[in-house]
Amino acid sequence: MRVFKYLGTASAAALLATSLALPAAAQSAKAALKDKSGKSVGAAELSQTPAGVLLKLSLKGVPAGEHAFHIHAVGKCEPPFESAGPHFNPGNKHHGILAGEGHAGDMPNLHIPASGELQVEVVNAPISLEKGKPNSVFDAGGAAVVLHGGKDDYKSDPAGNAGDRIACGVITEGAATTGGPTR
Repeated sequence: MRVFKYLGTASAAALLATSLALPAAAQSAKAALKDKSGKSVGAAELSQTPAGVLLKLSLKGVPAGEHAFHIHAVGKCEPPFESAGPHFNPGNKHHGILAGEGHAGDMPNLHIPASGELQVEVVNAPISLEKGKPNSVFDAGGAAVVLHGGKDDYKSDPAGNAGDRIACGVITEGAATTGGPTR
């Protein structure tokens, strides 16, 4: 009995020491997407997982069709959203999944139905919500989720010929709030 009690105490102490030694990680983040007129068109909820960052995207009131969807390197969304900078690319990779690894900010095109509403989940393995990592969206400049007017061709560098930026949302720490256009 005494041995089990000792082991339990030692295990708890080891677990506590390990958790204190780990770097701080934002386990969740969010981005409220707005169009160029400032109208809310959706939201993204981001969660750190062992496989990368899970993005749960909900859109409403966006043009139907195929649209590029990327993480951009600057946490600013001033219309026409050029303020969001280029694609998030901490590894300095060539753009496009057809050209190799692609940027960390590259993601699959979205197919928006005629209703203009879409809910989709995408895992982005090359990015992290863990502060201090080179692939963290919480670096000094921050990051943004950007929806483009056209589709990504998955090969043209640096941005896939995706067209104008039609919606943008700055990625911020914390869980998404309920309500708005997404629920």
